[in-house]
Amino acid sequence: MSKFTEDLIESLNDVLAHARGEPSGVRVHTVEVPDVRAIRRQLHMSQQKFADTYRIPLPTLKNWEQGRRVPDAPAAAFLTAIARRPKEIGEALAREAA
Repeated sequence: MSKFTEDLIESLNDVLAHARGEPSGVRVHTVEVPDVRAIRRQLHMSQQKFADTYRIPLPTLKNWEQGRRVPDAPAAAFLTAIARRPKEIGEALAREAA
């Protein structure tokens, strides 16, 4: 049996174990999702201003804040960076647009 076949069978067994609620060899990675509304309010920005400054579509921002959607991992990382360095990120995006 080839290495590929062995890996495939092992992966499928992990999937089956997970589906049954059993422990498997799969590592689960959780993403901490920042509180978007809290970040925006801490910066004293309206939704429109925050969306414009950080180039986030306004409907997306509203969906995050109202709990209809959750930021994916890259968006969560971007929001965390905004929370930590709002001025620098805003300036970098403004320079890029110019």
